Amino acid sequence: MTFKKLKWLLYIVSLILFTLFIWNTPPPLNIDPKAWKLFAIFSATIFSILFNLLPIIAASIIALAASVLSGVVEPSKAYAGFSESFILLIVAAFLVSHAVHKSGLGKRLSLHMIKRFGKSTLGLGYSVMLTDLLIAPAFPSNTARSGVLYPLVYGLAHDCGSKIGDGTHKKVGSYLMMTSMAGLTVSSALWLTAMAVNPIGAKIAETMGVHITFTSWLAASIVPTLLAFMLIPWFLHRIYPPEITSTPDAPKNAESMIAIMGPVSRNEWITAGVFLGMLTLWSLSGFFSIDKAAVAFGGLGILIATRVFSVEDFRTQGEALSTLIWFAILFALSTQLAEMGFMSTVANHFTTYLIGMSWMIVYPLLIILYVGIHYFFVSQSAHLLALFGLFLSIGISAGVPGELMAMMLLFATNFNAIITPQGSSANAIYFSSGYITAREIYIYGGAVTLLNLIVYLAIGTPWILAITRL
Repeated sequence: MTFKKLKWLLYIVSLILFTLFIWNTPPPLNIDPKAWKLFAIFSATIFSILFNLLPIIAASIIALAASVLSGVVEPSKAYAGFSESFILLIVAAFLVSHAVHKSGLGKRLSLHMIKRFGKSTLGLGYSVMLTDLLIAPAFPSNTARSGVLYPLVYGLAHDCGSKIGDGTHKKVGSYLMMTSMAGLTVSSALWLTAMAVNPIGAKIAETMGVHITFTSWLAASIVPTLLAFMLIPWFLHRIYPPEITSTPDAPKNAESMIAIMGPVSRNEWITAGVFLGMLTLWSLSGFFSIDKAAVAFGGLGILIATRVFSVEDFRTQGEALSTLIWFAILFALSTQLAEMGFMSTVANHFTTYLIGMSWMIVYPLLIILYVGIHYFFVSQSAHLLALFGLFLSIGISAGVPGELMAMMLLFATNFNAIITPQGSSANAIYFSSGYITAREIYIYGGAVTLLNLIVYLAIGTPWILAITRL
């Protein structure tokens, strides 16, 4: 047995022993015994992914089996994630993205972007994030938006000679995927309509006397969000650098490749029509009862019927099935943790230590706790519904200005999304590309979350207080 295998085996044994120790320890804080055991399983799953002991799909499947066979989670609840429409949206959007790339439309769009911004990898990173910021107010779903951005980023990576499987993915692709994924955290925070859960949070805040409108949201978010927008591509360029940073000849080469491609092909026209139709319906889903997953599947169906996406293509898209499985499992287990009261019990326990403190101390501590606890959530919506009202009421009771507390919690619901691979359904599409690993998302996504936290607390707090007192 090699040293590497022995080391892996020791880590696995240590993780099992640690999990068994938690499993057999009496639950603290009056936590439900089943919730405590599920926490042991969920924690072991996260650690096995974080320390690269198991692939995320293997860790998730083992967690599902352990949860059901031990009687901790009922089978119907453990498998409930497979029927969630937003998870099916991930799969459909991923497959449509493949069609965009296969048809040549993704290549054409990416070449035009390289022609305009391609003199440096950093310039491409900013251009991807700017595109996201500009289209975000029309898309009440960051998952749908990732389905728009992903084929563009995938095409950029390919056209810069950065591909999966040949050892070149780190040239440009990994950086661009991470940057685009990070960009979704702040684009969703900039606009009230950029994320489905934002208006829900605003309605909950209204029941506590805090009134948030589209204009007041934008006024509060614009300064910290634009600062985060300026910092994130540069920050990732420093801590997660691409192998290629300067590409002075790329715009000229892109122009030549566009000429070689010639006029727009039949498949590109069909894909463009389908894609624009999907974008239109997705953007209208905030005003009408339109299921975003059904839109994606409808678009995919048209692409299959017109043979832009062939039945054979399904055989090469194993990542779509893998994503469906691991995300659905982790979502179901996370939801059960919340339903069993684990999240709220832990949050309530920590907030008892805040009694009697100045609101200026209580406020940042609550925001930090709210962000950190997202490690155990696999849905921004579930996180907000479980804890937003609780944290807002505690903050207001401690004397924190209501609009400041509500706004920062709502921003945090968005800017903490990249903290884990499962922190947002949008993350799953980028992770499925193969350009970034789960461990890298934990490390560098966590670093971006910390950066966002600092920017929004340090800059956003005085800004929100200033504009609310005008």
